[in-house]
Parts: sequence; structure tokens; C-alpha cells
Amino acid sequence: MSQQPTAKTASTETSVTPRATDYAQWYLDVIKRADLAEHSSVRGCMVIKPHGYAIWEKMQRELDDRFKATGHVNAYFPLFIPLSLLAKEEQHAAGFAKECAVVTHHRLKSIDGKVVVDPESKLEEPLVIRPTSETIIWDTYKGWIQSYRDLPLLINQWANVVRWEMRTRLFLRTAEFLWQEGHTAHATEKEALEETYRILDVYADFAENVAAVPVIKGHKTSGERFAGALDTLCIEGMMQDGKALQMGTSHYLGQNFAKSSDVMFLNKDGQREYVYATSWGVSTRLVGALIMTHSDDNGLVLPPKLAPIHVVIVPIFKNDAEKAKVLEEAGKVVAELKAQGLAVKLDDREGMMPGAKYYEWEAKGVPVRIEIGPKDLEKGSLCVVRRFVLEVPGETEQDQRKRKKSFVPRNEAIAGIKPLLDTMQRELLERARAFRTKRSAVINTLAEFESYFANKDAGFAWVHWAGTHEQEDEMAKRFETTVRCIPLPDQIPAEAKGTGTCILTGQPSQQRVIMARAY
Repeated sequence: MSQQPTAKTASTETSVTPRATDYAQWYLDVIKRADLAEHSSVRGCMVIKPHGYAIWEKMQRELDDRFKATGHVNAYFPLFIPLSLLAKEEQHAAGFAKECAVVTHHRLKSIDGKVVVDPESKLEEPLVIRPTSETIIWDTYKGWIQSYRDLPLLINQWANVVRWEMRTRLFLRTAEFLWQEGHTAHATEKEALEETYRILDVYADFAENVAAVPVIKGHKTSGERFAGALDTLCIEGMMQDGKALQMGTSHYLGQNFAKSSDVMFLNKDGQREYVYATSWGVSTRLVGALIMTHSDDNGLVLPPKLAPIHVVIVPIFKNDAEKAKVLEEAGKVVAELKAQGLAVKLDDREGMMPGAKYYEWEAKGVPVRIEIGPKDLEKGSLCVVRRFVLEVPGETEQDQRKRKKSFVPRNEAIAGIKPLLDTMQRELLERARAFRTKRSAVINTLAEFESYFANKDAGFAWVHWAGTHEQEDEMAKRFETTVRCIPLPDQIPAEAKGTGTCILTGQPSQQRVIMARAY
């Protein structure tokens, strides 16, 4: 069967709304074109499709390796939490009350041909479908921890949780989502705090060096802390519309949950005391972060370290004789690249033109495409196409496409794929950092703040702040902004350092915070 090279002409393909025209629709279009996920028939829930789940699996492996390297082990705890357990830590229960899904019956029955809840199957105690697992885990830890010899206890679980969100968006906010949640117990406050910061660093390292998303590490304000925590640390990334996205949190819980669950241990001096706790987590929201940080109007752009497929090979031929020779060479290239540890896909589907294949794999974010045709065989070369190149000011899209495509001697091309992937990984982080710098500003007055956020190109505002939680709400109502974090000292750029006065109250301020609109 012959194939003819063709331009991108498939009218059945889903087009992507230009990012600059409608960012929210662009985001959904990229997900659809990349075949990552779709809405479920269950309100607010999503189906993660194989390509989307493969990205999540890559994230899991990277993070799981980091957790285990720092001494953590995986376990699994029940999906259902008795209401009485959730209610033990009052502040925690109040924080999640509006998002809890509750099971009250355990059986169905058929009445007159209709399936209904059996009223006689009412549970003695309602069960909450976990919105997070602190309460059920600490009730379990009570039986595991007796002495200082049992500490530290460093447990992580990969699970799903349910939070009954009113407004949902694929990956960013759904009623059910996948995540990991760490829950650790320590003998001293010092050890627990060290753990809290250690995990924050793990998250930041993953975000920047794997996902290629630059983040700022900091504390949440008292009003934005995790319910029941004494301190919440976070990493905040900037998306391509200038909005902030909270990508991970690490909480110092003090002894709150140990006291509510009566988890005590015998210390080295023979005295009984409550343990100190942390919890921390990231979720499938990270997939949304990848999309919104890197992708373009042609679809998904993936950092190579998280790409399920590093290289796709598309054979091009006109007749059966060419087909045999091209596929033989393609098979050799696949084997040589796989021998380097790369994930390679040979797209030898019949009945589909090469141009349609280019279009599909570009939309799915595969970093490198190799085209092999009869002319390439004659010249002993390969056509290597990058998914993206760094933008050049004033360059047209046509000029950029020319820079993406190069014809390279065969052996040189194969040897150069891994270095090329490393370059692309680095360039994505550099591009995102440059964008964040461009869309950040040091703001000193409320008038400047108002003017800044009246601009569609607003991003992160570095401002002095000494307001209350109620005054944070006031700023949110006026400008739709929130305090994203109180940055750690080493995260503050030189131009934003030093003391000053709060932009709202005029009160003294020890350092600047980041305010932004956010997801």
C-alpha cells in the first residue's frame, strides 16, 4: 500500500483556540487535541485517557524515587473515614466540611422495577469519602507508635480523594482526583520542621528540574493555611496567562492531630509525650501545570523528562518497494534509540498520511519527530524535527518551523537525540523563567497595584503586606488577587528585598509577599 506525504489537511481534527484569544478555551482544546482527558458522566469528575495517565505515571515514578531516597515508604489507608474520626480535629473538619461526600447507606433494592436505596440499610455512622487522610491515618498510628524507637514514621500513599467542588476544570480542580499524600510522625518539633522543609525542596526540585516549571517557595498566610496546620509551605508557579498555580504544599501540623487521636510515645527520658506531625501532597493538578506553562497553539508541549514518548518515527514512501526499504531502516533506528534508554514509537499505521501523523504527534507533545523517506536513505541522513524552538523576536511562524526541522547525517542524528532532549529540557525551564521575570513587578503603592492588575499582562506583584485575613479578602474582592505566599528569604529577588510599608494599611512590613490572580 502506498503513502503520499501531505500537508496538515484533516478537517476532522480538533482545532485549538488561539491562546491569546481565549486562554480558558485554549487550555481545554489542548487537552482534547492531545487526548489527555475528558469529562465523565459523573458530575465534576474526569476520565484520564492513556496519554494523560502515562504523563501522571512518569510524575509518580520521579516523585516516588525522591520520596524513597529520603527514607519514606508507601502504604495504603481506607477510602472511608468515620464521621466521628473526621470531627475529632475541629479546625480540620470545619475546613473540609463543605467539600465532603458522605455515605449513609450500604445497599440498594429493587421496588416495582426501580433500583433505589434500601432505607433499611442505613449505616450506624456516616462514612466520609476521604477529602484527605490525616484523621484515619492518625487513628491508625495510635497503634503503631509506642516509643521513640518507632520514630520517625515516614509514610506516603498514592491514592484518590474526593472534594465536592462546585466549579471544576480538567486536571486543575475536579471532584475526584489522584494524588500522593505523605504523613509523618516525629519525636521533636525540630525534626518535624526539617521534614516539612525537606519535602518542600523535593517538590521544588521536581517542579524545576523535571517539569521545567520555575516555582517560588514560601509560607501561606494564616488565613490560607491547611485546616489544622500550624504552618503551610507551598510552591507557586506562573502560568502563561500570568496567573499563579499552587503546585504543592507541605504542612507542619505540630501536635494537633496527635492530640486529637491520642498518639503518644515514651521518649528517651521515659516520659510520655505527643508526637509531632507533618503532611504534604501534590496531585494530578501538576498535569494542568505542564499544559499551562509550556504548550502552544499547536497543542501540548512536554518537557522530555515527562514525555511518555521521546521520539516518534514516521516512515514516508510511495510504493511497496520504498516501503520495505524505509521500514527496514526505521526498525534499525528504533532499536538504536531504544538501546540508549529512550522511549520510541514507530508510527507505521497504514491508511493515514504522514502529514496527519505529524499533526497528531505534535498535538500530543512528543519532543522529537524523525521522518524517514527514500531520499533520506539515498543521502544517509535523517530528518529531525523538534516540537519547539525558543522564540526569536520578530520571527514569523513559517521561519520558526524552518528552524525546527533539520537534515542530519544518520549516525550523527542518532547520537545527537539525547543531547537534543537535554537541550530542550533546559530551554523550557529558561523560557518559563524569562516569562515569569517579564510578568513580575515590584509594587509600592495601592495605586500602582490597581494600575498593574488593570493590565491584561499582569502576573506576580511583589508587595509589602501587613494586612489581616479580612483585609486579604478585601483585596480579593477588589482585584481578584490573593497572597500566594510569603516567600522564603532566598527566593526574594534583590530588587524586592528590604523592609517597607503595607500597600493597604501603611503599617510596617518586614518583607514583600507575592500577590496574584490564581487558579
